[in-house]
Amino acid sequence: MSGYVGILVSDPWLQNQFTQVELRSLKTQFVSMRRDSGKLTLGDLPSKMSRLKVVGENLTEGERGAFIQDVYQNMQDEVDFELFLRVYLKLQAHASARMGSGAKNSSAFLKAATTTLLHTISESEKASYVAHINNYLKDDEFLKKYLPIDSSTNDLFEIAKDGVLLCKLINVAVPGTIDERAINTKSLLNPWERNENHTLCLNSAKAIGCTVVNIGNEDFIEGRRHLVLGVISQIIKIQLLADLNLKKTPELVELVDDSKDVEELMSLPPEKILLRWMNFHLKKSEYKRIVTNFSSDVKDAEAYAHLLNVLAPEHVNSSIFKVKDSLQRAKLVLQHADRMGCKRYLTERDIVEGCPNLNLAFVAHIFQHRNGLRQTKQISFTEGSLEDNQLSREEKAFRFWINSLGPSMYVDNVFEDLRNGWVLLETLDKISPGIVNWKIANKPPIKMPFKKVENCNQVVKLGKQLKFSLVNVAGNDIVQGNKKLILAYLWQLMRCNMLQLLKNLRFHSNGKEINDVDILEWANNKVRGSGSKSRMMSFKDKSLSNGNFFLELLSAVQPRAVNWSLVTRGVTDEEKKMNASYIISIARKLGCSIFLLPEDITEVNQKMILTLTASIMYWFLKQPAEERAPATPDSDASSQQDMSSSSAADDSCSESSTDSGSSI
Repeated sequence: MSGYVGILVSDPWLQNQFTQVELRSLKTQFVSMRRDSGKLTLGDLPSKMSRLKVVGENLTEGERGAFIQDVYQNMQDEVDFELFLRVYLKLQAHASARMGSGAKNSSAFLKAATTTLLHTISESEKASYVAHINNYLKDDEFLKKYLPIDSSTNDLFEIAKDGVLLCKLINVAVPGTIDERAINTKSLLNPWERNENHTLCLNSAKAIGCTVVNIGNEDFIEGRRHLVLGVISQIIKIQLLADLNLKKTPELVELVDDSKDVEELMSLPPEKILLRWMNFHLKKSEYKRIVTNFSSDVKDAEAYAHLLNVLAPEHVNSSIFKVKDSLQRAKLVLQHADRMGCKRYLTERDIVEGCPNLNLAFVAHIFQHRNGLRQTKQISFTEGSLEDNQLSREEKAFRFWINSLGPSMYVDNVFEDLRNGWVLLETLDKISPGIVNWKIANKPPIKMPFKKVENCNQVVKLGKQLKFSLVNVAGNDIVQGNKKLILAYLWQLMRCNMLQLLKNLRFHSNGKEINDVDILEWANNKVRGSGSKSRMMSFKDKSLSNGNFFLELLSAVQPRAVNWSLVTRGVTDEEKKMNASYIISIARKLGCSIFLLPEDITEVNQKMILTLTASIMYWFLKQPAEERAPATPDSDASSQQDMSSSSAADDSCSESSTDSGSSI
C-alpha cells in the first residue's frame, strides 16, 4: 500500500501529512475537479473546493479565493496533485484558525503564529517585533547596515528574504543554535545560497521548538508577510519565555508549597508558569479575579494596574484605581511600566483589544525585568542530577521532533502531554499510515482514566506490531508518566520513522528493510569513496567526538558544504564543541531535520549519532542523481550491495543505553 502512496505523492513531506485513506480520497476529488475542463488552475480552486471537509464548510468561496490569491499571486498557474495538496493544507490551517481550534491549547501561541495563515497581518504586532529586532540586533556586524528597520514599511520582509536576519534572530532567542560560520553572509547572495540560509533557518527553528508546518523556503523568498511574521513571532516568544523555568530562575520555587508542587510546576509550559506568577502577585493586592489568559482577562487593564503596583509601588499613580475608562487605565499602566523600564511590545489599544501575543510578550518582559521573587526555599533537585539532565535533553529532542510532524496539539512536555495516548497515536499514523484503529481511539479531552489507558494500550500494541522492544510495558505505564519507558518508546518511534523514510526510497533499498548496519556501512563507504581513511566502527565509537568523520561525510555528500578553513583539529574540548556545532548547522543547511546538541556529538550519544547519520543519508539519497556529489563506482556499488544484503540489524551498532530493556 505504501507503494501506492509513493505513486500519488513523490514528496516525502507531503506523504507524512496524510493517511493513505485521505490521500486516496483527495486524489479522487482532484481528478473529478480536473475532469470537467481537462486541466485545473489556481483560479478554479475557490469554487471547486467547496466540497472539501473543513475548507468547504468553514470558508466562503470569496474567502478561499482571496487567500489563494494572496499566497500564490498568479491564479492562472496550473495545479498538479501535489500543489493541490499544499493549497488544501494551507486552507485547512486557515479555516481551523478562523474557528479558533487552538484556543484551548496551553501552547496555542506556538502554533497560531504559523497556522493562522491570514492574508492580513497585525500592523501592531509587526511594529512590536520590528522594535525587538532593532533593539537586539542593532550591533550585529552584518545586519547593522540594514537597521533600524522602519516598521511603517515592508522593509522587514525584504530584509528577511536572504535568511540571514532570521538565523541571527534564532541565535538571540537560543544562543548557539546556529553556528554563524554556516550562514551565507555575502552582500549579494545567489538563489542557491539564499535557499541554504532559509533551509538552515527552518530546520533550526524546528530544533528550538517552533512549529513551521506548511512553511517552505519559497514563502520567505516571495516575502509572504503572514508566514514570515508568524515565524518571527514564535522565535521572539521563545526568547521572552526562556527564563520561565527553575534552572534559569530558581526563585520560581516561591510559587509552590512542597516538592510535589515543584514537580508539577516543572512540567508546565512557560506561559502557564507566567500566569501562575502573575496570579501569585495579584493575591497580594485587592484584585480578586484569577487571570487565565492574556486576552479577555487583561482587556480592562485592572490586573496590570494591580500587578505593577505590587512589583513597583514607588512608581504607581494613585489615580489609576479611580479611572473608569479601560483605555485610559491601559495608558496609565504603560506609563507605570515606562517608569520601571518595561514599556515594550504593546500599546494601550493592544491591551483593550486583548491581543494575546503582545500581552504575553509584555508580561514576559515585566517578568524578565522585575519578577518580585525571593529564593527563600531550598529544593535539592532544582539543579538536577547528570541522569536527569540527560533525560531532559532527550525529552527536548523527542518533543521538538513530534511537534515538527504537526500534531493536533502542541506538546510542551512529553512526560505530561503524551499520557492520554492521543498524540502518540497521531504520530504512529504519520509514520505508518493506516496502522491506527481510530474507531477505538478516544479523542481529547478525556476525563475518564480508563479511556486514556485504552489509547495507550493501543500505542503499546502498535509498537509491538512495529517490532519495538516493549518487554513488560503496558499502556498504564505511559498513563502514569513513566519517564524512562516513555523515552524508550519515543526513541524507537523516531528510529522507526527514519528507517521507514529510507526504505521508502525503494530504488536505493530494492524494497528491503534498512537497518543500522546499512546506515553505518553507507556512511563509511561515502567517506572512503572520497579518499579518506576515516572510519566509524559503531555509533558509539569514541573517536567520533572530534567531529572529523562527520565533516568528511558531509563533504563527501556535498563537496561545497564544508569550509575546511573554519574546521578545528578537534583536540581540546573547546575545539571538539566548535566542530560539533559546525556539523549540526551544516547538516541543517543541507536540509537535514535533526534535533541534537553539540554535546550529543562530543559525548558520542549513540542514539543521536544514529539520527544524524541517517538524516544525512536520507538527504543524500533523495537528491536527483545528477545533482549528487560524484562518488567512486566502488563506493556506490558497495553501498547498494550492503543495503540489500541483510535484513537483520546488528545490535552492536546502536545498542540502547536506556535501562528499560529496549534493544534498539
